[in-house]
Amino acid sequence: MCYQLIRKIGILIVTSGVILLVGILVCNFIIEKHAEPFIYNQIDKIPFKKTGLLLGTSPYLSNGNQNLYFQYRIEAAAKLYKEGKIQYILASGDNQHINYNEPVKIKQALIKKGIPKEAIYLDYAGFSTYESIVRCKKVFQEDDITIISQEFHNERALYIAQAMNMNAIAFNAKDPMSTDHVKIREFFARAKALIDVHILKKQPKFLGQPILIGGLSQ
Repeated sequence: MCYQLIRKIGILIVTSGVILLVGILVCNFIIEKHAEPFIYNQIDKIPFKKTGLLLGTSPYLSNGNQNLYFQYRIEAAAKLYKEGKIQYILASGDNQHINYNEPVKIKQALIKKGIPKEAIYLDYAGFSTYESIVRCKKVFQEDDITIISQEFHNERALYIAQAMNMNAIAFNAKDPMSTDHVKIREFFARAKALIDVHILKKQPKFLGQPILIGGLSQ
């Protein structure tokens, strides 16, 4: 009797695991196929958009080394601006801790690349990709945008943006050969994105008063 119960529990656990894995694989497939027509790798082919949403990450890795994801996103945003493909850059990132401020670090790096500070706007409450997208639309009043990040990240961000009825495209920054850790995290993040968009319909932690891009600079 005990053996039969254990066997049934084991079958249930395995079946549940298989269903979960298949569900996550389907989520990844949906996001990749949905984003494919809206992603650009070549600067000369991407259309003009007023605002580029630059998704934040830390400039340094946990071991203190330079984060190439950060560096390549900065380079991609600067290139879009200098080629006249965007007019403004909205740098969205995490600013939850007193000694950690992604948007300010992004602004400093962009200025070093020759981007005028008047063209840079900061979103200090982009605590996640989902929140960065929602705040871009609801706080910064921008729904016709170019998203800037690595391709794997752009695909998820595009899905979220278009589910929010935004007219979004994306430009791929160079990818520094994603590690297994990054790939696994993204694998599950895509399933979470579909849940956030279609089931939870989450709201950002902070919204606040509207900020007009092209008005007063930050």
